[in-house]
Amino acid sequence: MKYSVFTKPWKNIGIEALCEKIAGFGFDGVEFPIRPEYQVEPANAERDLPRLAGELASRGLSIMSVASATDENIFAACGAAGVPIIRIMAGLDMNKGFGESVEGFKKYLDSLQPLCEKYGVKVGVQNHFGYMIFGTMELKYLLEPFDPKHIGAVWDAAHGGLAGEIAAKALDIIWDKLILVNLKNAYWAPETGPEAAKLKWRPYFTLGRYGMASYSEIAEYLKKRGYSGDICLPAEYTDEARVEEYVREELAYVKNIFD
Repeated sequence: MKYSVFTKPWKNIGIEALCEKIAGFGFDGVEFPIRPEYQVEPANAERDLPRLAGELASRGLSIMSVASATDENIFAACGAAGVPIIRIMAGLDMNKGFGESVEGFKKYLDSLQPLCEKYGVKVGVQNHFGYMIFGTMELKYLLEPFDPKHIGAVWDAAHGGLAGEIAAKALDIIWDKLILVNLKNAYWAPETGPEAAKLKWRPYFTLGRYGMASYSEIAEYLKKRGYSGDICLPAEYTDEARVEEYVREELAYVKNIFD
């Protein structure tokens, strides 16, 4: 099993410093956000992503996925840098309704397949709470027409847990589309006391052992099925000030469960 970390928390350091930091954590590679104001920005991705890949490779690491838009230059950059997956999410326009939104997104995904073929890069769609493709069955429905050699599923444990899903059941639903697993965890926390006129809840992102998704159940299922993809730790915690402490603790915890 290989483990990557999403480098979103470390946008304000240079490429070499970022690579040194990730190497020090003990990961095998990264998921990198190709976004404005990060070390590799969309407009310069074809130039800078291969440079980042080279710096990581010199430390025995790789870019295992990116979070980005799906413009052709991003595909070209990923192809040149040897990045296998572009991760995206699927928003829903509830003015159109669920069904029409999904059908529109299927057409969008279909339009990406020639780029996947041309550059040898997959697109992974991740489940996410809110007015997006949230539950695993929704993700399965969206991806049903597609071959995961081009368009597949990035299953996120935290968002599955927030949807109230049983992890092994959810993974079994999406198994034939699965290309990447995100291991982060969360639970619903109250924003107000129960005496409030309108009780509000928010997701609280925490260490794996405390959230609603069972990491041990996930590991047992993936090992039983012979999962050969990667595991990404998205480094998302509501307590952002302790992210580096938590990332180290989480990697050790996950490796212990899987290995």
